[in-house]
Amino acid sequence: MSMIQVQCPCGDVKMELSGEPLAQVFCHCDDCRKAHGAAYVPVAIYPEASVKVTSGAPTHWAIKTTRRVTCGRCGTRLYQEPPGYGFRGVNATLLPPGQFKAALHQQCQHAVAPVRDELPHFKAFPPALGGSDERVGW
Repeated sequence: MSMIQVQCPCGDVKMELSGEPLAQVFCHCDDCRKAHGAAYVPVAIYPEASVKVTSGAPTHWAIKTTRRVTCGRCGTRLYQEPPGYGFRGVNATLLPPGQFKAALHQQCQHAVAPVRDELPHFKAFPPALGGSDERVGW
């Protein structure tokens, strides 16, 4: 089992990620877009138990129902926990260079504009994360 350590830019919060991610995605949900101020967000999805804060005191908040964990000092979004799914979506910008390799786009029903690339574009969550195989046709 692999293990990597990541931290926010100021170094106040450190986390340990164990095992391999369930998926690496670009998320277009309206909750992520609002929380990050972006059109979509790179996310490495891990089982909940595989993401542990090892030092620091992050803050917890939500825009809607998704709990978000942020560094209280620098404000970096660390991870989010969509309720009822049992996983944590780690902000992929925290991963070491070369570790993030998106396999798909999810929650494209909320996209602000089409993204045309070679990856699949799922309307909601993909089947591997408890969703359906329904896709958007850009």
